[in-house]
Amino acid sequence: MDGVVRIGRIPGKMKKRTWIRVGDVVILVPWPFQNEKSDIKWRYERMHAEWLERRGYLRE
Repeated sequence: MDGVVRIGRIPGKMKKRTWIRVGDVVILVPWPFQNEKSDIKWRYERMHAEWLERRGYLRE
């Protein structure tokens, strides 16, 4: 939402059981020492993202 393109790293706990696909909405936490990199904390599939957008939690 801040307009910065970042490289996202999937932590080990999520890596083995989560697939990130095109169109998924993810929650990123930027690294404090490198603003262009981040950790992926959560992934929303398309259906969940549409629900969040209808409720006003997401904005473009």
